[in-house]
Amino acid sequence: MNKYVKNLNRIEFLVTLACTGHCKHCSEGDHAGFTEHLDGTCAAKAVDDICHVYKIDSLMVFGGEPLLYPEDVCKIFEAGKKAGIRRRDLITNGYFSKDEKLIQEVAEQLAKNGLNRLLLSVDAFHQETIPLEPVMAFAKCIQYTGINIELSPAWLVSQDDNNPYNVKTREILKLFTDVGLGLGTGNVIWPEGNARIYLKDYFNLSKEYVNPYEDDPRDVKSVSIEPDGKVLQGNIYQDNIIDILENYRPM
Repeated sequence: MNKYVKNLNRIEFLVTLACTGHCKHCSEGDHAGFTEHLDGTCAAKAVDDICHVYKIDSLMVFGGEPLLYPEDVCKIFEAGKKAGIRRRDLITNGYFSKDEKLIQEVAEQLAKNGLNRLLLSVDAFHQETIPLEPVMAFAKCIQYTGINIELSPAWLVSQDDNNPYNVKTREILKLFTDVGLGLGTGNVIWPEGNARIYLKDYFNLSKEYVNPYEDDPRDVKSVSIEPDGKVLQGNIYQDNIIDILENYRPM
């Protein structure tokens, strides 16, 4: 086994960069014009192949807004469930439709196909451009299915800082906790993408900030597959994922 990936225990899928929000804090920058998304069948095969070789404990799907492509998302979770991955997470802003029937159907399909934890991104930044009503409707549908749902806000500077964005975030969170949703830790924004442009006054840009989600390239514990199939130094549309992992070398 390749020594650089021998401790692999997590698979991530960035399903799409297309998004229903236009957030000031987004580390990916401007999402306008993106239409590409990951093929669910290819992604599911990658899950199955990896799990035949590695002990995977965690599977995460995110975006952009991944639920713009719910069928592909469901294929990934179905594969993760069949492979016995214990933790199967989805990060979503909850806004992919205003159609109440479709919202309910997507929630039910997520439950049926094996999602067991949903992290709902609600905060001052998301709610500048994303309406609360359909997000709340989706959250209640997820509650009803029995999927564990946690609010996952983005905090500016720190969770305890009392800047105007955090104050507004706490007001928004209360609307959701009042209907019984649990509050997770969320994350603290770092200066990358839009945040570096629109929130620069809150950062010391002469300081070097470390992305908390980056892996050690010499001890890869998590692989992240992009919307175009790219992962590490290969592409699942062109190569078998196990070959990609075995041939990987840190740059």
